[in-house]
Amino acid sequence: MTRLSTHDAIIIGAGPAGTSVALTLARRGWAVAIVEKSVFPRRKVCGEYISASNLALLDQLEIGDAWRANAGPEIRRVGLFSGETCAEAPMPPAEDGPPAKDGPPAKDGRRAKKDGFGRALGRDVFDCLLLQAARSAGVEIFQPCRAVAIDPDGEAQLVRIQAGNETTMLRAPVIVAAHGSWEPGPLPSQLGKTNRPSDLFGFKAHFTGSSLAPDLMPLLVFPGGYGGMVSADHGRLSISCCIRRDMLAQLRKHPRHQSNLSAAEAVSRHLTDSCRGVRDALESADADGPWLAAGPIRPGIRSCYERDIFRVGNAAGESHPVIAEGISMALQSGWLLACELSCAPRGRAGHETAGRRYEAAWKSLFSTRVYAAAALAGIAVSPGSATWMAAIVRNFPQALTLGAQLSGKTKPVPGFV
Repeated sequence: MTRLSTHDAIIIGAGPAGTSVALTLARRGWAVAIVEKSVFPRRKVCGEYISASNLALLDQLEIGDAWRANAGPEIRRVGLFSGETCAEAPMPPAEDGPPAKDGPPAKDGRRAKKDGFGRALGRDVFDCLLLQAARSAGVEIFQPCRAVAIDPDGEAQLVRIQAGNETTMLRAPVIVAAHGSWEPGPLPSQLGKTNRPSDLFGFKAHFTGSSLAPDLMPLLVFPGGYGGMVSADHGRLSISCCIRRDMLAQLRKHPRHQSNLSAAEAVSRHLTDSCRGVRDALESADADGPWLAAGPIRPGIRSCYERDIFRVGNAAGESHPVIAEGISMALQSGWLLACELSCAPRGRAGHETAGRRYEAAWKSLFSTRVYAAAALAGIAVSPGSATWMAAIVRNFPQALTLGAQLSGKTKPVPGFV
């Protein structure tokens, strides 16, 4: 027998974007359900860095104190590791919110806020904090369950979810796709498969015992790809990268490699062979779990509201991970949507108005960093680019600070200025 459960909103995906929507709506009186296919805690391909401009939002979501208690050290320097080059420059502090009395003065005379610098927290920890907060706020959690169909039902929609052989029908007038963009599937908000030589695949691993300076987050640029490293929680180093499909295939077929070399092993060797900074940081480090892989990634701007489905996080639009803003965009897009939905009249006309307003707000906040990330990623993966990028940064290290500003790391979240 199929069970039916009715709600005001159904969120598909329990990552930062989905839980941000769910928490905000639930605390404004909405009956909300989250559908999540994975069992938590789960590790995930992600850079795991969160800009300081999100701290006021995390406080609003009531997980700010828990995030501060668990996250890694403040990241006060941004760097570049490419070939033999290891350069660094100051990370620009966030300047929104109440100023700290002892904070360093900014160029315009203001002082940086107390939580002026970003930190990193593993997704296995961060996602659990968010989901527990959602559960405490009254959100109904369906996990592990997979959404397999969405069908219209009058003024509402029906979402069919499956857990093993059990099927449940969820009904709500508002459906939010927060399932990311990497995995194809049957839902109208999911993307199809691609198979292009230029496709980028993501890889991620944790290490302990790294010698990377705890306050430094370097950009990694190497032939065919880019990545980043950051000190996260519990003494873990988080290293993540993207690499072109054709370069990955070439590495796995290299004569000096065994024929059965895995993709993760090929990427790991390529990183250490190509970047002295990575090699030095991992020289005495130990792997904390296996390498993870995902993709291909889907950078670009998509529709925020289409076919009666709202989209947040990577489902709405995705920047190249080269700027390390994925979690920030996920959290903030969820907040933007929840604000528009909670202010709009109920019903299809109200939803369409909320959708238009949300899409305009999304583009205003994120489009510049999406385009900037695409330009930087295009340069990073171009043949020979690593050499001249390194030369520029060696001569003008302040370019790293400027890049961090352009990527949105100091831009306040609307409603928290």
